[in-house]
Amino acid sequence: MSDIKQLCQNCKQEFIIDEQDQAFYEKMQVPAPTFCPECRLIRRFCWRNERHLYKRTCNLCGNDIISIFAPEKDYKVYCQPDWWSDKWDPMEYARDYDFSKPFFEQYARLMKEVPWVTLLNDYATLVNSEYVNMAGHLKNCYLISHADHNEDCAYGSGIKYSKDCYDTTMMQHSERCYGSLNIMKGHGNFYSVDCENSSNVYFSKNLVGCNDCFGCVNLRHKSYYIFNEPYSKEEYVKKLEEFNIGSHKNVLAFKEKAQTFWRQFPSKYYHGSHNQDVSGDYIYESKDVYYSYEMIGTENCKYCQNLSTKPSEDCYDYTEWGDKASLVYESLQVGMGINNIKFSDVIYTNSHDVEYSISISDCQNIFGCFGLRHKKYYILNKQYLKDEYEALRVKIIQQMNEMPYIDVKGRVYRYGEFFPFELSPFAYNEAVQEFFPITPEQALEKGYSWRDEDKKSYQPSSYVIPDDIDHVQDDILQAILACEKCQKNYRVIKPELAFYREAQIPVPRLCPDCRHFERIRFRSPMKTLLRNCSNCNKEIQSNITPEISPLIYCQSCYLSEVV
Repeated sequence: MSDIKQLCQNCKQEFIIDEQDQAFYEKMQVPAPTFCPECRLIRRFCWRNERHLYKRTCNLCGNDIISIFAPEKDYKVYCQPDWWSDKWDPMEYARDYDFSKPFFEQYARLMKEVPWVTLLNDYATLVNSEYVNMAGHLKNCYLISHADHNEDCAYGSGIKYSKDCYDTTMMQHSERCYGSLNIMKGHGNFYSVDCENSSNVYFSKNLVGCNDCFGCVNLRHKSYYIFNEPYSKEEYVKKLEEFNIGSHKNVLAFKEKAQTFWRQFPSKYYHGSHNQDVSGDYIYESKDVYYSYEMIGTENCKYCQNLSTKPSEDCYDYTEWGDKASLVYESLQVGMGINNIKFSDVIYTNSHDVEYSISISDCQNIFGCFGLRHKKYYILNKQYLKDEYEALRVKIIQQMNEMPYIDVKGRVYRYGEFFPFELSPFAYNEAVQEFFPITPEQALEKGYSWRDEDKKSYQPSSYVIPDDIDHVQDDILQAILACEKCQKNYRVIKPELAFYREAQIPVPRLCPDCRHFERIRFRSPMKTLLRNCSNCNKEIQSNITPEISPLIYCQSCYLSEVV
């Protein structure tokens, strides 16, 4: 097979469908895509609200709830206990397929009628963790998302198998960390980035197998170093006491000094280890994975993101989760023993052969359904015999191709396209802005929706935060604080204060959102760039921008100098 050149329906740029892609589409029995990889990713992300939470009322019990759905959205939204209960029946919304109307038009009506669950959690596995989203197997966690198997964690995203971590992003198997990003198997990593198997490190970047390091970069298996200079243990302990990192003023100064120091050293062209034949960024323990991002324990995948619970294999255009997932295409927020999932959202628990469906658990042979559990052979929430189901599915696919859905911008949706942008319950700035930022005007021009931020009158801070954590009293727990950057109000919770005191962390002056965006300045974007090795000038593909690291090395140069 020769490569196919295709013009993207959305951005009008040409992209290549190579032989590997064509073989996968044939195996999945789907047509080749008409959107380029980046536009396909943005389209999926339009259906993913990770961090925007709102107050609204459960449409079943009437109680106040926290939800990913803004209160003005005219969807039915149930609290998690009600949604998972037997108080309602998703089969009550069953309907016959109408061959006089496009499929997506019919599915949009189903979305408006069947209740949505307020948060996307494995609800039964949460203990004292009500304010979390896209999460499961948590205990005593607060305001974290895209998170599984954690305990006593708060204010973070992308956290897996970790404990006592605050204000962290992309953490795996770590404990007692703060203000850090992309940490693997860390213990006591503070204000640090891209560290692995390291403990008691501060203001450091790209350390492997290190302990007791301060302001360091690119070290391997070192102990008692300060700004890459060796010290004796006694000297190091004395210097650390002199630094007094319990002081907010001192922390700001060391952050600036360390980040300036980091820029003098090269970064490898991608973040990852224990891989074979991979491209993209933040890839670990994977093989034959291309143009992908934040992947762990994956094989034979392409154009995938956030598969951070292993294993996953044989997947394309798959965003979020993993956990024994295989043969997934153009889907997001799906995982846990799933197989042959296409064009779907929020599918889990041993489901297979699912297409164009949302919020499905433990189902097989499902097409165009919403909110089903433990079902087989359903279309638009109506049950069929096996032979009836298979025959009707073929007829619907044919009708989707002959009578496609056309959105307001003229984009054509036949069988093989993910759900249209304009049907998403989320605005662009609720779902995509963090990863692919554009202006409101640009969003509306492209046919995306935009939600203006709720206008609030923020209160001035009722508490003057002392510079040093040792001077902070318990009355801060009743105080309303005001973010020094955006003026939003925030609080300090009791376990958070205990953590700050034990770890000598000054109370933050920024709200959790501003702290999040401060951290992710060091996170690579989900976009591959062409750069030149700063040592040999070889052209390389990398997600790392010059703003994150002005010096970048290809694999061979990096191995010869750093490792």
